[in-house]
Amino acid sequence: MDSQLLIPVVFIIFNRPDTTKIVFEAIRQAKPQTLLVIADGPRPDHFSDVEKCEATRSIIEGVDWECNVLKNYSDINLGCKVRVSSGLDWVFNNIELAIILEDDCLPDPTFFRFCSELLNQYADDERIMVISGNNFQFGRRRTENSYYFSAFTHCWGWATWRRAWQHYDIEMKLWPTVRDNGWLKDILHFKYAISYWEYIFQSVFDDLINSWAYRWLFSCWMQSGLTILPNINLVSNIGFNTEATHTKSVDRLANIPTETIIFPLMHPQFVIRDAQSDDFTQKSIFRFGVLSHLKKELKEIIVRFYNNNL
Repeated sequence: MDSQLLIPVVFIIFNRPDTTKIVFEAIRQAKPQTLLVIADGPRPDHFSDVEKCEATRSIIEGVDWECNVLKNYSDINLGCKVRVSSGLDWVFNNIELAIILEDDCLPDPTFFRFCSELLNQYADDERIMVISGNNFQFGRRRTENSYYFSAFTHCWGWATWRRAWQHYDIEMKLWPTVRDNGWLKDILHFKYAISYWEYIFQSVFDDLINSWAYRWLFSCWMQSGLTILPNINLVSNIGFNTEATHTKSVDRLANIPTETIIFPLMHPQFVIRDAQSDDFTQKSIFRFGVLSHLKKELKEIIVRFYNNNL
């Protein structure tokens, strides 16, 4: 990119100076006019965090282009759920739209233009809530368009608007109603998918999973929101290792190569969710392991037997 990026960029960092430095360099090449940085504080039971957090934050001082840098740093550790949620609340209290990267999400240079053009293209289309740089179809594609519409809010490099983020509910207040009245059946249709997401959302609701991203996905589903996904992968997660919060073990999503998207973009002629691609994503990524599935099925059988014999 040979001109400054007009869309603000949000950079979420913590205690990983190695990956932060690499992603920061990609942001530096894009030269955003506004950079908003969200940082969590050191964990009290991890003595090395103080030094690592300081080293990570010092990378931001390397901004050497004309840029308005806004910082939202926490002195204490808030954890993934609260820190990212409160940080993005701060972001969208200040600006209308943004491109968002975490410290282990390395974008192709064309990711920034892809997000910029589509943020403008769909600015007033409330059906669209997220623009993502992720593609987990592993070469499969249904059309020759530059992107498609999905129910999944992949967030390893993404963009959104204030109008969408206003629906984010950290407490998931609607979950008990959705759960108890079987509303997931109207979203997912397939039993295996319903079972998976009932388990995930209940675990998140009970704070057994410290995640903001699942809460964001749930919030988007409650609005029937769609996500734009590119037909090639534009962002690679380079953070799969033991230092990560959630991506500790390497799997097929680690370090997926990025490609360069071609402009001008080829836009779909209709706004319809690609259920075929979403079904592949559900089966290949969002699934129980065989053992976990058997344990869950056995538990349900025992519960049904107990209830029928009261």
